[in-house]
Amino acid sequence: MENLMSSFSLVTKMATNDYVGFTFFVGCMAMMAASAFFFFSMNDFDRKWKTSILVSGIITFIAAVHYWYMRDYWATVGESPTFFRYVDWVLTVPLMCVEFYLILKVAGAKKSLMWKLIAASVVMLVTGYFGEAVYNTGSGPAVWGLISGLAYFYIVYEIWFGSAKKLAEQAGGAVLKAHKALCWFVLVGWAIYPLGYMAGTPGWYDGLGDLGLNMDVIYNIGDAINKIGFGLVVYAAAVASRSKSEA
Repeated sequence: MENLMSSFSLVTKMATNDYVGFTFFVGCMAMMAASAFFFFSMNDFDRKWKTSILVSGIITFIAAVHYWYMRDYWATVGESPTFFRYVDWVLTVPLMCVEFYLILKVAGAKKSLMWKLIAASVVMLVTGYFGEAVYNTGSGPAVWGLISGLAYFYIVYEIWFGSAKKLAEQAGGAVLKAHKALCWFVLVGWAIYPLGYMAGTPGWYDGLGDLGLNMDVIYNIGDAINKIGFGLVVYAAAVASRSKSEA
């Protein structure tokens, strides 16, 4: 109870122009609401889609918990919660990759596809953390950033042009539509993360940080859109699939 009251105390002291703190709070509430929506919606679908909806709810729930801690960290320390953010990403981003496998199971997707995407996402995030928070001097950010970027583009290639795309085309219908939407989230929505990395680490690219944009605000908005959006795409596909089967 004492910790809860302390958290509310931090909120009351938030400055009216503290847009970082504001987006942490709104992001937390939005993802809590999304989790409740996904969890309560699970029983509306058959087993094929129930797991996908469950994973969507888990993704936003994990993010909501981390955003609660990140909001308090920002309010107390006044610094970007890099560690907590990467902990959140290393849990939620692989689960977002799992969503591709789950929706493509109907077309015969094998677990090897899931594990390839998970491995690439973990490499992308771990090397990104090394470059941003551990080996962040000299050529470290560039080297680790390159490895992280290669893992990211592997994921992009696999879902846009590789076996994942072929499976989606075989499935057709709601699955293909959902797959395309998720691909756009990865290509466009996830692009804020490498851009934020470049803006936050030293090197020829750190001039991006001079644009006057606070990367925490961009991260917070992007996280909410990407994670909730992923789940809503899956939910829409499940509704479309159910409607087709009932017709």
